Amino acid sequence: MKIVIQKVKEAKVIVEQEVVGEIKQGYMLLVGMETGDTDADIKKAVDKIASIRLFDDADGKINLSIQDVGGAILSISQFTLAADCRKGNRPSFSNAMEPTQANTMFEAFNVGLRNHGIDVETGIFQTHMNVVLDNDGPITIVLNIKDGKVI
Repeated sequence: MKIVIQKVKEAKVIVEQEVVGEIKQGYMLLVGMETGDTDADIKKAVDKIASIRLFDDADGKINLSIQDVGGAILSISQFTLAADCRKGNRPSFSNAMEPTQANTMFEAFNVGLRNHGIDVETGIFQTHMNVVLDNDGPITIVLNIKDGKVI
């Protein structure tokens, strides 16, 4: 599982000229499910994202979590994170999880975040989307999770 976390001042996702998800302060996540990802990987990802400290405290240090600041999450499924670019010039996506299973895992991931008390908006799975965001920092973190561990 690969997840890109971007700290944002605001973000929205648009499908066919309609805003389908929108947040103010928080994280915009690109979530890539890969073949072999498990429920343990989802739990580790959810717990890490809920607790990782990427927001400034009163002293200007990056020391507060999304829960500490009452932030929200815009979660976007992104199979292209599973791209293998080692051969040729066209990426292979054979490492991407099969869509039906990936959608189930993506939904479980978002439910897990909501169970932490975080407001989660999403795009629409397997749909062309336009994502608009105002990066804050910018702060961008890439999480790679396998076998229930951050690697």
